[in-house]
Amino acid sequence: MPAPDRIVRMKTVLARTGLSRSTIYRKIAEGTFPPQIRISINGAGWRESDINSWVADPTSWRPKSLVNLDDRWRGE
Repeated sequence: MPAPDRIVRMKTVLARTGLSRSTIYRKIAEGTFPPQIRISINGAGWRESDINSWVADPTSWRPKSLVNLDDRWRGE
């Protein structure tokens, strides 16, 4: 059984990416950084696998929903 995906908070994302808080939010708005997920009324975080994927290749990272749409458009 695979290990569950952890939720990481802003402090961890800042340390792993080297980006500033404002740059992260700008990139989320542009669609070039993984969006946050709501974990409580006042809390949000990121899936660790999404952050790891972005760190591995930040220039070609795209949201999974866009990847699926592109595949359907190409007939794959």
